[in-house]
Amino acid sequence: MPTHSPRENDLRHTLESDDVALGILENTYSPMLVEFYGELGLDFVWIDLEHAGPSPFDGERLEALLRAADVSGTELLVRLPEPDPGMVRKALDAGARNLFVSRIESAAEVRQAVQASRFTYDGEPGTRGFASPRASRWGLAEEYAASEDEEIVLGVTIENPTAVSNLEEILAVPDLGFVFAGPLDLAVSTGNPGEPTHEAVESHVETIRERALEADVPLGGLGFGMDDVNEKAEAGYGMLNIGSTTGALQGTVQSWLEEYSGP
Repeated sequence: MPTHSPRENDLRHTLESDDVALGILENTYSPMLVEFYGELGLDFVWIDLEHAGPSPFDGERLEALLRAADVSGTELLVRLPEPDPGMVRKALDAGARNLFVSRIESAAEVRQAVQASRFTYDGEPGTRGFASPRASRWGLAEEYAASEDEEIVLGVTIENPTAVSNLEEILAVPDLGFVFAGPLDLAVSTGNPGEPTHEAVESHVETIRERALEADVPLGGLGFGMDDVNEKAEAGYGMLNIGSTTGALQGTVQSWLEEYSGP
């Protein structure tokens, strides 16, 4: 019977290097666009299952998006709405290798999510279930458990003051893949919705940046225009989202309309 080596996680390798991974939020949930973004050379395509899209438990929809990423050599970055261990396991079994989890406040919640992504964790048994899902090429992958524990990246969004205050303990959680500074939700949680550049928000974001760099944990964030992306890359961010599908369409179509001279 033929066997298959599991695919290596290119995003993990980028995060562990001095390079910066660039990606885009694909907020139409289209496999075709995921594949297209990979062909364009993006390092990752972000699929947000917190605010829209299919259910995080919809394995069939997730598998279609993951296959599109595999075809073009990009990595899917799947955002889960909460640190639910069952949700983590479901996404990983569908074949996701890169997850980031929202709505965390404590190191205990982070540890629970990371532990759910591992067969062996911090010298003890993990809580990921062993089966023959797509992640294992339906049982054909060689050294499946060891490879998954090596290649899986699970990060968390820091998006509220409580998480910021617990950041030192969060950053110390073993095998935490990255922290993602979330200015939009930090704006809400600090009482400044819609103001990601408010001084209270920027202060929290800077704290996240400084402590992540000190702890040598990769840092992800949002880029608000390419000048901001370039500044953040210089400031130590290892993963940056540079835009979204609807944002790109909006800017392009509006520019066409503005240039239209009429009859």
